[in-house]
Amino acid sequence: MSLAVRFSEYGTPDVLRVVDVPPLTAGPGQVRLAVRAAGVNPVDWKILSGGMRRMMPLDLPGGLGSDVAGVVDQVGEGVTAFAVGDEVLGASVTPSYARSALADPAALVARPASVPWEVAATLAGTGITAWQVLDELQVAEGETLLIHAAAGGVGTFAGQVALARGARVIGTAGQRNHELLRSFGVEPVTYGTGLVDRVRAVSPRGVDAVLDASGRGEIPDSIELAGGPERVLSLVAFDAADTGIRIHTTEPGAGGPEALGGILDLIGEGRLRVPVAGTYPLERAAEALAVSRAGHLSGKLVVVPA
Repeated sequence: MSLAVRFSEYGTPDVLRVVDVPPLTAGPGQVRLAVRAAGVNPVDWKILSGGMRRMMPLDLPGGLGSDVAGVVDQVGEGVTAFAVGDEVLGASVTPSYARSALADPAALVARPASVPWEVAATLAGTGITAWQVLDELQVAEGETLLIHAAAGGVGTFAGQVALARGARVIGTAGQRNHELLRSFGVEPVTYGTGLVDRVRAVSPRGVDAVLDASGRGEIPDSIELAGGPERVLSLVAFDAADTGIRIHTTEPGAGGPEALGGILDLIGEGRLRVPVAGTYPLERAAEALAVSRAGHLSGKLVVVPA
């Protein structure tokens, strides 16, 4: 048997349990990973609460997590990309809050030895999304990008990647995260009433593009600052689609390895840092979800199976 985090009913993190589960077997075109670390994302507690049940229906009991880093310990029929013993990172097809997970090799890349397991496990979900939205917005050298929730998961990646591409980045965040943003090279402004004036104080002509990873209602301000909705993109403001802005949804597996390769290159060059705010064993996964749900983080959370 193996160990995994499971829940038999939707609810708060209190419904999570660490249980014995039958060992996984890699099927054709799959690899099995001995999980070294699993990234915690907001979508995990949204799934747990039942808020995603229409989009992602589950047959309970279910598990959580898809960001993963681990060692290949079994290779299914037809797999040639990886071998037993390879260290990899990416996305899993079975829940990653577990000691073992299955993955499609096409969603994995090799883990550089210089990237710690805890960091490697945080790159797939938010990192790939950040890379994709910058491509979708066509953020270019010399442009000014405004990011709402710039200290959050996607915002942390997007700000640093945009800077590496030669853009200027202004980021909204609470006061407690302003120094973190400055350390990345992002110019922080406080969100809330008066946002347009605060942004214009540092960028009088407005901005070229806006990434909304917040959902606090900044869409009207964003359209004003960008001079129209064409280059305003939101990850969360689905109810604002009728304003003409872009609504981004990540397509599983779409461009993932290429994005991860680019992110790893930037990490290796010292142009992208991934703060890890906390690591938790499987037995404390509920605590990790509760902390994630409370927000106000200055880094990623990671579940680390013993």
